[in-house]
Amino acid sequence: MLSQSPALKKISKVNFMSKVIISQSQINFSLADLPEMEKPGKILMVKPTHFSVDYVINPHMEGNVGKVDKENAMTEWENVRDAFKAAGMDVYELEGVEGLPDMVFCANQSLPCITEEGDKEVIMSIMYSENRKPEVAHIEEWYLENGYAIHHLNYKSVDIFEGMGDAVWHPGKRLLWGGYGFRTSKKAYEHISDQWGVPVIALKLTHPEFYHLDTCMCMLNEDSVLIYPAAFTKKGLAMIKSVFPNVIEAEEYEAEKLFACNATCPNGKDVIIQRGSTNTVKELTEAGFNVHEVDTEEFLKSGGSVFCMKLMLW
Repeated sequence: MLSQSPALKKISKVNFMSKVIISQSQINFSLADLPEMEKPGKILMVKPTHFSVDYVINPHMEGNVGKVDKENAMTEWENVRDAFKAAGMDVYELEGVEGLPDMVFCANQSLPCITEEGDKEVIMSIMYSENRKPEVAHIEEWYLENGYAIHHLNYKSVDIFEGMGDAVWHPGKRLLWGGYGFRTSKKAYEHISDQWGVPVIALKLTHPEFYHLDTCMCMLNEDSVLIYPAAFTKKGLAMIKSVFPNVIEAEEYEAEKLFACNATCPNGKDVIIQRGSTNTVKELTEAGFNVHEVDTEEFLKSGGSVFCMKLMLW
């Protein structure tokens, strides 16, 4: 069960759609069958004042401890922020916290939702690394100040869950895609599905370099997705291709070295992506998307790019 403060406690609404899906044969609905979900129009970003690589908790950090140029990082962050504003998003800026260098990757500490009744709610994360666990309380404080009902997973049944790093809403639909295997337990999705009465398509991640779902899967719009196929199992790929009419595939170099699939399409038409992802940009452009290239080189040293650096909100 999800635990929460008595003042915020609500009865979970579970409908026939509430379940965790692990194979194509279990997908007994079409996108048209799913209830619509209001699209987020706001973004939270955490300033990189204290961003650096101080430890190694993923393969991308190897060899990069102490090598972040903080001035360049701030410039890159500001350019990403401005790209979101240009795409029509309202951007909230939160100060970073000294001693928490990875808090800038604010997709990871929570999973927000807007209910069918229009209530803003959020499930807080249980971070994998001890280095990052203190980040959650700071993000939770922001939610409390901005009118969100707070939920927590039961630590006795779920040991790890890294928010929107692994759990990503299908654009405009009450359907959640959930990565697991490295930073999130599949068990977490049972609780999330029951809490919000939504189906969760659970995708096992197989490649250590792609330890979060947001490193290998970018939602573009209701019908289109960008993925790196080798990060998924055959069963996972079958589920993705059975739901999305249009699947764009990134090549290995651009996905692994440039985090091409950590791009973001905040409004269904404008894609913000790491500069230099030439073939992926070509594919996206040919598919009708407006592509905006930004430089996130300093953040790549820590294993993050555009998607990791923001949180979509209502």
